[in-house]
Amino acid sequence: MARLRPVAVGSVLVLWFVSGMVASARADGPADNNPETVRRVPKLGVEVPAEDKSKLQAGLDDLKASIGKLAESKNPKTLALLPDIRIYWEAVNTALTYQEFFDAKEIPVAYELLKEGQERASQLAKGEAPWTTATGLVVRGYVSKIDGSVQPYGLVVPESFNPKSPYRHRLDLWFHGRGETLSEVNFLQNRRKSVGQFAPEDTIVLHPYGRYSNANKFAGEVDVFEAMEDVKKRYRIDEDRITVRGFSMGGASTWQLAVHYPTLWAAANPGAGFSETPKFLEFFQKETLKPTWWEEKLWQWYDCDKWAWNLLMCPTVAYSGEKDIQKQAADVMETALAESGIRLVHIIGPGTGHSYHPESARQVEASLRDIVRLGRNRVPEMVALATPTLKYNQSAWVTIDGLDSHWEPASISASMRVSGKVHLEVHGVTAFTINFPAGTWPGAAPEIQVTETVSDHHQPINQTFKPSKFIRSDRSAGLSFHQRGLEWVEGEQPPSKSRLRKVHGLQGPIDDAFLDGFVFVRPTGQAKYEKTDAWARGELDRAIEHWRRHFRGQARVKDDKDITEADIAGMNLVLWGDPSSNAVFAKIADRLPIRYDGDKLIVKASADGKTKERSFDATHHAPILIYPNPLNPKKYVVLNSSFTFREYAYLNNARQVPMLPDWAIVDLRTPPGNVWPGKIADADFFDEEWQVKAKR
Repeated sequence: MARLRPVAVGSVLVLWFVSGMVASARADGPADNNPETVRRVPKLGVEVPAEDKSKLQAGLDDLKASIGKLAESKNPKTLALLPDIRIYWEAVNTALTYQEFFDAKEIPVAYELLKEGQERASQLAKGEAPWTTATGLVVRGYVSKIDGSVQPYGLVVPESFNPKSPYRHRLDLWFHGRGETLSEVNFLQNRRKSVGQFAPEDTIVLHPYGRYSNANKFAGEVDVFEAMEDVKKRYRIDEDRITVRGFSMGGASTWQLAVHYPTLWAAANPGAGFSETPKFLEFFQKETLKPTWWEEKLWQWYDCDKWAWNLLMCPTVAYSGEKDIQKQAADVMETALAESGIRLVHIIGPGTGHSYHPESARQVEASLRDIVRLGRNRVPEMVALATPTLKYNQSAWVTIDGLDSHWEPASISASMRVSGKVHLEVHGVTAFTINFPAGTWPGAAPEIQVTETVSDHHQPINQTFKPSKFIRSDRSAGLSFHQRGLEWVEGEQPPSKSRLRKVHGLQGPIDDAFLDGFVFVRPTGQAKYEKTDAWARGELDRAIEHWRRHFRGQARVKDDKDITEADIAGMNLVLWGDPSSNAVFAKIADRLPIRYDGDKLIVKASADGKTKERSFDATHHAPILIYPNPLNPKKYVVLNSSFTFREYAYLNNARQVPMLPDWAIVDLRTPPGNVWPGKIADADFFDEEWQVKAKR
């Protein structure tokens, strides 16, 4: 890790880099462009001397016993504070168990953490919790819905904080840079010792761990919201003065959270980093890209230039060093924003490389202060929302409920006048909702005009509605609309009698299942297909290891015979094996769109009234897919896959994107590698009703 020397500048804390932040991403270059020679991330740490190992284990045992006694308490306040203690045990235990002390100097830090954890446990046993009202640097934790793990986060609590005061503080979320040795031990130590890049007056600064080094994508994205919600429960936060900020990899985090959730934030402040995948890898990594067609589609998930229009809704101030190669991120966004008629505010540090220039830091802080003083506009007169997926479907008072086709451009431009007229221009959208919170509707009788700017029906649709049940007595207002044939009609999309429909939270692709609670379901039956069984068990073992290694948690794993109704109701089920080996798979096999038939895997598609089948030899092919669970269609079922990017992607955060769409057939005659789980014989997205599409 680079050594940082803080220099206070007013309300700005400028960090001068002795060896530079790039040092933490030392091998981001041509040497990391060969999938066959992938180095381990994170690397194995140093060997812990036997005496230290014994003492640390004794300290872990003592802290675990203290936590166990506290867990027996029936006091809800005590139980709610246990994650603030468990973070210490988890950090040291993980480093000791998985050889993740990356430098001998980290071993004394582990002793400090165990001591601090034990001090908190002793205080809590007495009914005291002084860290909950402390100012300055504070570390805390929460239990994640994804895997039940305890995740840490850091806070900078201003001196002005008073737990008895009704005053609500501004909240800045600061996202850290890439750090391949950023273990939980190192993260907690950083957050105990370093204020960070900025510490504005009267502001609580939240430093999410982000589940290690992933640019706050996937589980790292969920970590942002889980940590933020935990802070909101424990501190009084002004919902209209929350900002997202970061530098280097943290700048990439900021771009993606700003474009995906544009009306949640008062402002965004990305610095350096990357803002999309293909241009960055070609420019920064000097990589020759040869993506499959579905990879190119899926790049859109985190390619922020494709979502630039959404920044109409989020005040954004970018920063780059003049000589920083990662200035490319803001340059790409500047071009994309210009195409939407927006000029990027881009503060550039003169003569500066990969760091913050002191005067530029002051300019950034002054700009953010002015923006945040105004606060977030919860009910803007104009709303812009562009998205290729229902995963990110909301901006202010507009929600997209249905798409013509996932991973194709879709958008809504909406405007509201004081007269009560609402005009919406839609493209690629089949259903939407407009909803104004209580007290925000102007009060005039509504007139709603819907214009479909481009239509697959080759004729624009322009309709006007004067709904009678739009306004409520509390001056809230709302209504849904959906397409029926060539017309827009009032009301939600009626449920399909025979088919499912892609909706927000159930839209795929495969990686989406791992942004919520999931359980790996291990097969225990006698397998019919030897190759599938060996491959699936190997991939399951790998998935368990790599979930811990990359997303810093312990995946839930249960045998198929032990899955309960509660698991089905509350979890996404990840089934490994085939219907002969996995009992849960057997229960739903005939209700999935890809099915076993004898010794064949059948992929059946219907189009134009005709049915077409593609078949694969089941003795050496296996299915991967995501689909609404037939046992509980409100949750996913996944076959034979964890998150879909593999070891090669660990070397550069811009590579960490979905590698597979909604389904794939794997040819097991090619063994798994650092990019793919085998040879991908076929793959595609399901259509909007979760049916197999006709062959491309």
